[in-house]
Amino acid sequence: MPPERTLPACLGVTRGSPGAAPGAAAGGVLVALLACGCAWGPQRAPAPAPMVNAAVASSTVLNEYLLLLQRLVQGKPAEQAEIVANAQRDYDTAPTPSRELRLALVLGTPGHPATELPKAQALLRELMADPEMLLPGERALAFLVLSQIDDHLTLDAENRRLQSEAVRADQQRMANANHRLQAELDENTRLRRELEEARAKLDAIANIERSLNERKPGSTGR
Repeated sequence: MPPERTLPACLGVTRGSPGAAPGAAAGGVLVALLACGCAWGPQRAPAPAPMVNAAVASSTVLNEYLLLLQRLVQGKPAEQAEIVANAQRDYDTAPTPSRELRLALVLGTPGHPATELPKAQALLRELMADPEMLLPGERALAFLVLSQIDDHLTLDAENRRLQSEAVRADQQRMANANHRLQAELDENTRLRRELEEARAKLDAIANIERSLNERKPGSTGR
């Protein structure tokens, strides 16, 4: 006698189930197979996850960033404020690397009131400390923007230093000129005082000589 063949486990019955008529059993098996989707033989392996093309993903993400920055630069003040607020809110809600990069790009783009280069620089440096968290295109964009911001802030700091030195030099020249002017005024005052003293002495001498001449004999009554 051949061994009893077991039906799929999802049916919960076997060919040898007691009390089941042959025709009824066959019909019940067919209905159960159709209802629960069971099939004879081994189950198929699940389909593998689709491969992600890094180049295509980077291109798509970069296009989104560039369109966002174009809207930011060309938009009206209300739209610019909305873009900045959305980027900040998304980052505050979930600070993922992509959202951090988006906020840094928004803050690091000139031409709108919310431009904040030092904060954008700090965010980009934090991202570049762990660049593997970004797509290749995002890493390239972050490096490029960070380099531009570094150069801009360096030039800005140098300009401020030169302006500060120029202001100090002007102040020093003005102080020196004022010192020389005051010295000349003091010298003129001294000379004027000495001149007045000399005139007073000459007047005193002239008065003495006139008094002596008036007292000489024969100088009167002629």
